[in-house]
Amino acid sequence: MFLGDPVVSDVCAAVASAAVIFSLLQLWKETAKLGLDQKLNRKLVHISIGLVFMLGWPMFSSGHRGAIMAALTPGVNIFRMLLLGLGIWKDEATVKSMSRFGDHSLFLAFLCIRELLKGPLYYALTVTLACAIYWRTSPIAIAAICNLCAGDGIADIVGRRFGKKKIPYNSDKSIAGSIAMALAGFLASVLFMHYFASFGYVRESWEMALGFLMVSLASAFVESLPISTRLDDNLTVTLTSILLGSLVF
Repeated sequence: MFLGDPVVSDVCAAVASAAVIFSLLQLWKETAKLGLDQKLNRKLVHISIGLVFMLGWPMFSSGHRGAIMAALTPGVNIFRMLLLGLGIWKDEATVKSMSRFGDHSLFLAFLCIRELLKGPLYYALTVTLACAIYWRTSPIAIAAICNLCAGDGIADIVGRRFGKKKIPYNSDKSIAGSIAMALAGFLASVLFMHYFASFGYVRESWEMALGFLMVSLASAFVESLPISTRLDDNLTVTLTSILLGSLVF
């Protein structure tokens, strides 16, 4: 309908993208209120937001303007996390849906809010920068978001359920969780490669798929290291995906 005016088209795409993402966030806020397991709810947010956001990239025009317009949605979320994390904006349901603490004591409520300045903020930064800098024509954006969202999210869910056997060098991580992370990140990357190739944004190939496998394996390994626990795996997984992706793609 707005094909004759790409600026208007991008604005409409940005509004549609924001509506979908914030509706999805509202859904997870409601499940948190209804008592869905705190850790599971948090990981469902982690998995779904970035992947659903990336599904909407074909709505935007090609080039720098389309990338910046698309990046506005997660970009707004950066400021949202800052306001929540600094205690300027009060939204208990959002804090519950994105933090790992389920207790309502004053001390743990404080930890929940401060936690938003780490993992969730790194998450929003990753998705925003991957979109604005690499955009849909780069496999680096696919690798970074898929390993962060699908890989890291599935790792935690599988690890908690089947992770009895721990990794020798890190008792906080399980073998099952690391395997699940590598597989989920790789499969999501390949699916998005095919998705973007159908629009002509990338050219799918076995070489690109092999690159995704290398990045997913490396991301899973780095996530399993003690340093990822001390820093934040949202940060270490992202850096690994971008740095290695820059070498293999």
